[in-house]
Amino acid sequence: MSDDVSAIAFGPVPSRRLGRSLGVSTIPAKTCSYACVYCQLGKTVNMRAERKAFHDAVAIFEEVERKIKEAGDRSEPVDFLTFVSDGEPTLDVNLDRQIEGLKPLGFKIAVVSNASLIWQAEVRDALEKADWVSLKIDAVSESIWRRINRPHKSLELDRILEGISRFSSTHRGEWTTETMLVQGVNDAASEIHKVAEFISSLKPTKSYLSIPTRPPAMKWVKPPEEEVINKAYQIFREKSLEVEYLIGYEGNAFASTGDVESDLLSITSVHPMREDAVDELLSGAGAGWSLIDRLIADGKLVKVEYDDTGFFVRRFPAAGGRK
Repeated sequence: MSDDVSAIAFGPVPSRRLGRSLGVSTIPAKTCSYACVYCQLGKTVNMRAERKAFHDAVAIFEEVERKIKEAGDRSEPVDFLTFVSDGEPTLDVNLDRQIEGLKPLGFKIAVVSNASLIWQAEVRDALEKADWVSLKIDAVSESIWRRINRPHKSLELDRILEGISRFSSTHRGEWTTETMLVQGVNDAASEIHKVAEFISSLKPTKSYLSIPTRPPAMKWVKPPEEEVINKAYQIFREKSLEVEYLIGYEGNAFASTGDVESDLLSITSVHPMREDAVDELLSGAGAGWSLIDRLIADGKLVKVEYDDTGFFVRRFPAAGGRK
């Protein structure tokens, strides 16, 4: 068990999903049950699927408490304490104790997990103690799951999906899914339909679609084209899912800035906008379509078609900085 707790707590940092989040990382860097091809933190160094204790629970509490005090001294608000690691947080066998130990501090607790160990009852029990949980579901087909997530050899997709279903039927707090789309791997309409169908049966609070926007573990990884991303969004919507993009943009999506260009780019980085909705936004701000023409010409916005309807989508940066 490690005594080095200097990197356990970090932030608070802005989070589109959680407001101001103070991160709690109790897993050594790049210790994970997956070696996802798109991981922005690089290749998995320590691949494992067996849970263990990594740090002393008291030391974790003291470090998080110290970080909270630092934030308070700087008048920085904290909305959530979030277990999010350079690896998989549920690998920590003491996760349940840590969540319970931090609750007296008076903050909501979140856990961002790849869901690989959720087939274990004790992992589900630990996640039940959190107020908000995010579970990764990149694929529901065995071959695609193995190609994109590159799981530990002991893991089985069927058990994981069953574990997610069990968790969804009992969790009393908010929980979401996150699906990372990678060009040529899991972005075919057939797989997206399967993923959306499965997630629809779970009834999460919200489902997020993400793409690689930072240098990935494998250099060949690229985000899908905007048309594909928009189609995925529409497929999720057709399954009655509350869906949003999660693409790493900072900023104030949906905030009223008084700047129609800023508002338009913020909204379209989360949701595609129908042509009539864009027209209404422009009219309300006293702006014309010349703004849209300029944003398209500048490579900031793109128009895509779905089901004979035009949508405007924020043009996403490609992995590794490709324009």
